[in-house]
Amino acid sequence: MSTPSDPLILVTGATGKVGRAFITRLLADKARGHWRVRAFCHQRALPPDARVESVFGAIQDRAAVQRALDGVTHVLHLATSKETPDDAMDVSVKGLFWLLEGCRASPSFRQFVLIGGDAAVGHFHYPHPVPVVETQPPTAYPGCYALSKVLEETMLQQVIVQYGLNACCLRAPWIMEKDDLRAHLSFGEDVFGAPRWCDLVGLEAAAAHLASGAVPVLLDANGAGLLRNFVHVDDLVSAILAALDQPRARGQLMNVAMDEPVDYVRLGEHLARTRGCPLVPIRDRYHSTWLDNSKAKFLLGWRPAYDLERLVESAWSWQRASDDPRRIWYPG
Repeated sequence: MSTPSDPLILVTGATGKVGRAFITRLLADKARGHWRVRAFCHQRALPPDARVESVFGAIQDRAAVQRALDGVTHVLHLATSKETPDDAMDVSVKGLFWLLEGCRASPSFRQFVLIGGDAAVGHFHYPHPVPVVETQPPTAYPGCYALSKVLEETMLQQVIVQYGLNACCLRAPWIMEKDDLRAHLSFGEDVFGAPRWCDLVGLEAAAAHLASGAVPVLLDANGAGLLRNFVHVDDLVSAILAALDQPRARGQLMNVAMDEPVDYVRLGEHLARTRGCPLVPIRDRYHSTWLDNSKAKFLLGWRPAYDLERLVESAWSWQRASDDPRRIWYPG
């Protein structure tokens, strides 16, 4: 039976990829059996659970945010908006502002955890001659999503300076789960994420590659295998759990990624060797980048469990259930 002093964590974006995985892991953690979850939901709902309370509203609505924060001790902020200009600033700026304003005035508040993104430092759109560390200045690429990630990090850092709020940001690259990686390497129209290989090679060639089971091998402008950062959702959730009530996380921005970025050439070679996939080299304008995760490993005692091989094997062995179709909830 819970008591008023037990931790109550508000999770925004609770029905998304990370939110669902985090809540499942938290509820299964025996050491945190006294924790309760309040899920801030917008359009979708979570399955009922005795320790999970769902509240509905828009994050840019100050009154809805205040109601959601009532009695909350921790906040995990996952809600985001991709390339949707009509919503991006409402969700990422106004929504985060109302959350932070509510937290700093709340007598029950203990910790705020923001999940950021490597879009704040340009992802693979700009050259990165050295590993990307947390002190690198923000470099948003074109579009409202990357700008929103910069604004979120900046706002959180300034509120920490202004009010001494106990908060941290875990900056993640592209988050993988289930068969995401396999869907990313498809020449079909339903390819997951970018680049859209079918557009780069043309529809006729894409259809032939799709029929043969070929996979793209992304090269940079000089013809070298592109290095791109990923993190499996299980590893990101492990980092979030490690950050909760961790004094060393206070006020910190930490990169949370695989120990090494995925090299598309090594990825292709692995798939050719293990599954006989034909390889299609594709040269494009993108740049290799290496997100350095040393700080998170040092401060949190966290270690990612997924490397390239495990990421591939988990994606190719995943059997998607009939009631779990692939869905894109936002563009971009």
